[in-house]
Amino acid sequence: MYDLLIGNIKELVPITEDESKLIHKSFETVHLKKKQFLLQSGEYSNHMRFISQGCLKLYSIDELGAEHILQFGISGWWLNDLYAYLTQKPATFFIQAITDSIVIQIHRDKLNELFDKIHMMDRFFRIKTQNGYVALMERTINNMSQSAEQRYLEFISRYRDIEQQIPQYMLASYLGVSPEHLSTIRKNIRDQ
Repeated sequence: MYDLLIGNIKELVPITEDESKLIHKSFETVHLKKKQFLLQSGEYSNHMRFISQGCLKLYSIDELGAEHILQFGISGWWLNDLYAYLTQKPATFFIQAITDSIVIQIHRDKLNELFDKIHMMDRFFRIKTQNGYVALMERTINNMSQSAEQRYLEFISRYRDIEQQIPQYMLASYLGVSPEHLSTIRKNIRDQ
């Protein structure tokens, strides 16, 4: 499971075998059962988290109790309430396992130590943060400018692996539509 983490890092920055071993020692493994929380609103987000196996969601709950999914995460992806992590304020989001999952995480103190010992780790997380910001901006713009059908078609073309792992009501929440509206969109697409 750590091979996936090291491979993910090596996709963006070069690291040596000794650095790989140090990275491995600095991370800890968390096993989650389906529906188990990794982070809850109000807690402090002190870890950077890599999904080794499974599928998770990052979401908030509004004052009426409705769930609003901001992000999904699958094997090989990073997932976190990054705002809470960076500001060191209590989380506003929940991170919950959709399926049984394994997460490899590193505490901020150990990550800062890694930044001092392995300079490429600093670069890796800078690139990841930049890419995350770009993805969030694209999603925001698409939510403002695209129809629900366009957002659905883009989602299934980009994230076919995720669509197979999540219930329709969760996908509807992510797209900002009701499950019934998503059913209508899917029916209309099939009938075309």
